[in-house]
Amino acid sequence: MKLKEIDLITTEVVHNALQSIAEQMGAALVRASYSTNIKERRDCSCAIFDSKGHLVTLAEHIPIHLGSMQGLIQNVTRNLDSWNLDPGDVIIANDPYKGGGSHLPDVTLIRPIFYQESLVAFVSNIAHWTDVGGRMPGVGTAGDSTELLQEGLRISPILIMKRDQIRDDILDLILLNMRNQKVRLGDFRAQIASLRLGERHLVKLYTHYNDEAISNCISVLFNYSERRLQRALRQVSEGIYHFTDAMDDDGIDSEPVQISVKIKISHGSSPSIKFDFSGTEPQTAGGINMAWPALLATVLYSVKAIFAHDVPVNAGFQRPIHIEAPEGCLVNAQEDAAVGGRTDTCQRVVDVIMGAIGKVAPERVVAASTGATTAIIFGGTKNLTGKDFVYVEAIGGGMGASSNKDGMDGVQVHITNTSNLPIEAMELEYPLRVVHYGLIPDGGGAGRFRGGLPIQKDIQALKPILFSAHSDRHKIPPWGFMGGAKGECGKFILNPDTANKMIIPSKTSGVLLKSGDIMRIKTAGGGGFGSAFERNIDDVLRDYILGKISLGEAYEKYGVVLKDQGFVDIKATNDLRKQSRLKKEE
Repeated sequence: MKLKEIDLITTEVVHNALQSIAEQMGAALVRASYSTNIKERRDCSCAIFDSKGHLVTLAEHIPIHLGSMQGLIQNVTRNLDSWNLDPGDVIIANDPYKGGGSHLPDVTLIRPIFYQESLVAFVSNIAHWTDVGGRMPGVGTAGDSTELLQEGLRISPILIMKRDQIRDDILDLILLNMRNQKVRLGDFRAQIASLRLGERHLVKLYTHYNDEAISNCISVLFNYSERRLQRALRQVSEGIYHFTDAMDDDGIDSEPVQISVKIKISHGSSPSIKFDFSGTEPQTAGGINMAWPALLATVLYSVKAIFAHDVPVNAGFQRPIHIEAPEGCLVNAQEDAAVGGRTDTCQRVVDVIMGAIGKVAPERVVAASTGATTAIIFGGTKNLTGKDFVYVEAIGGGMGASSNKDGMDGVQVHITNTSNLPIEAMELEYPLRVVHYGLIPDGGGAGRFRGGLPIQKDIQALKPILFSAHSDRHKIPPWGFMGGAKGECGKFILNPDTANKMIIPSKTSGVLLKSGDIMRIKTAGGGGFGSAFERNIDDVLRDYILGKISLGEAYEKYGVVLKDQGFVDIKATNDLRKQSRLKKEE
């Protein structure tokens, strides 16, 4: 197709074709993977970049993964000539400081795409490998390491495949430093298959249109996303908006760690939004630090969610967005800070951004959500369990309520988007049994719109096993907004409902569970939005009937008097709410 024939319809067709290719890459990766973390939980992402490393399209997978893929691409394209790339090459990396990653278990691969002997694009994918070495099984996802080397093997960008031939010496070196090598190899080969699929479809697309036409379409798409975001920014008043929140602790020290943001929205001829994290505390001893790629991905997600949820995220979308964060602070940590639990901090960054924008546009944001990624890791070894394995799962919680809707119950929010691991799949592959799994009544913050309910999951060890985790909001609850109440905090409890029960820290590793022990995982609830006494009485009744709130919660938090039969005492309810209003007026 010649350039003069390119129009907006053709551009949209090309855009959807590119998006479809990225989605197909993700589907192939999920189907071909060995680990439950990818084949069941879909802890992976795919993207397409142009020849200069600019993001073209991103599959709808895991928002935090964009940082790692974009970080590696930019690392490579800065010194592109030195790589001397050929068709069939693949580069691998996971290092947050040398390879553009965000934590070591997220292993990123990129493959250059050639059309008529010219480099025209890159395809990329990322998969969370459940073990990458380190001091104990799955510790790369725990939150209490004190340096990066404790979390696993660092892989700086290196060619793992040359002209479609795997470099066995490099692959062997990587796998020898990891547990359960068969599964690691299976996931790696699935990533390679995904990249090859993307290459085949991209070459077909370029053959149909030619590289000049597609380059023109991509340029139009970049400009479109930029204009759409700028238009959305104009709908919010110019100004500078602040917000501060804190992490419970860093997994080593018990003191809270402050995160602060100052957001400046500017209009004029070229609207922009600037994020300044200069009020954030320094990087910590524990593993909750964020490398720059994680901060970038988190801010991009927040902007899309708040201002332009229907606008494609690409290089043009990023043009109006500017980020400043001092080197060495919690959200821009420097080598060799541990980063295994960085998603807890990413979630808190979203909360502070929501809090700041909520001061000028409350209708665009949600109250604080579960606020952390409750990541649990059960690790088996040959000595303890009879074989090496690592089971990883991120468990959802309560989403914060908005100005017109209750928060969703028991979901992963914001920068994470993995599935739960089905009980059947978990019990089939691991010596574990789920003895309880459900929502926690009264766990969401009360409000005109209720915060989402958290989850309780009780898991019993059938053999001796090691438990590790990273989470937050175990001490500082998710805040409510515009008068809404706080959500309930999360908690880890070993052998609950017994005389020997023990509270386990939110960031931990290597807790030994004996055969028969039960670990109770309780996530946090979402914050409420607006005064609870303004909540529709029918909604309170519905929540009670569905078991989401108790009689006491209805009375104390919402001012609704319910009878045991599920009927509302209207007179008593009106009197109770009237008394509350009079007290406020006094």
